[in-house]
Amino acid sequence: MASATLAQPQPDDAYDVVIGIDTHRDFHVAVALAPNGGKLDEYRIPTIQQGYQALIGWTELFGSRPVFAMEGTSSFGAGLCRELLAAGFSVIEANRPDRSTRRRRGKDDSIDAEVAARAYLAGTTMSIPKSGSEHVEMIRMLNVAKDSAIDCRTKAINQIRALLVTAPPALRERLAGLSRGELISTCAAFRPGALACPLMAAKWALRSLARRIQALDHELAELLSDLDALTQAACPGLRQSYGIGVDGASILLTAAGDNPERLRSEASFAALCGASPLPASSGNTRRHRLNRGGNRQANAALYRIAVVRLRYHQATRDYAERRRGEGLSNKEIIRGLKRFIAREVFRLLRGRPPLRTAAA
Repeated sequence: MASATLAQPQPDDAYDVVIGIDTHRDFHVAVALAPNGGKLDEYRIPTIQQGYQALIGWTELFGSRPVFAMEGTSSFGAGLCRELLAAGFSVIEANRPDRSTRRRRGKDDSIDAEVAARAYLAGTTMSIPKSGSEHVEMIRMLNVAKDSAIDCRTKAINQIRALLVTAPPALRERLAGLSRGELISTCAAFRPGALACPLMAAKWALRSLARRIQALDHELAELLSDLDALTQAACPGLRQSYGIGVDGASILLTAAGDNPERLRSEASFAALCGASPLPASSGNTRRHRLNRGGNRQANAALYRIAVVRLRYHQATRDYAERRRGEGLSNKEIIRGLKRFIAREVFRLLRGRPPLRTAAA
């Protein structure tokens, strides 16, 4: 998570203990610090429901107003994070310890947990985690299945074409010149006999791959239908925006999370998507450079939306023509459009109308 781009809760006096947590797949390590920085205790729990409840019980030994500073709230710590948020506790995402800290103190689970807690006490950059409890979490999970199905389908198509290169001449000539759809349908309809020769083996393999592709096509259609309904329910305004379809909306919603209010401004969302320029000034030189950080999937989604609008949206095309007249290159125009689209998407995610309907 790019925490530097998100809202930064600052330490206050509304807590009586800070719990730093270093998360792992099978266990978590927690360290309790007093508000003055004194170490109170450390605790290790398994990543199961009983472990989460045991951690909450252990925390209550030090007071009734804890703050949890966790690493990996969207990965290994996702289950614990959701449990703590559901119980009404304050949870923030802590950055990983920097390299200088690890050089000085070494690498250990309890050290990492303590560093997370001290980062909160120091007020250094931390962020509000995604809640992961509503439509967007459902979208994220279905996207994983969809992307996997697309990858498997692409591999199967490539394997069919590779098999045809070395297939017996009669079979290769029979399938030559067919479109992709015709090729898959023809191969799926093969009825090979016994495995008595390379020709029969080729037909068996081609039929297996073709039927796998057909099954994946059916699976993808179901997933896209579900994602369409979920994105419409999560943010109807986003889907109504020009050039934003199921894929783009799914990616942008996942980047923002179920609780987009954690993003303090449209500039923070643009930075999260890698669509904001970074200062690169020195001395009398004042310049900015391309941002290659942030969520690259979200950045790619913004790029695709910009390309669609440049092709079909008249107001965007007029804007691009005007900027070309000012000497900007196509790459610079697209970067500006991505920044504008990020601003528009942020307002839609927060339930507000966009400032304008097109870049101007």
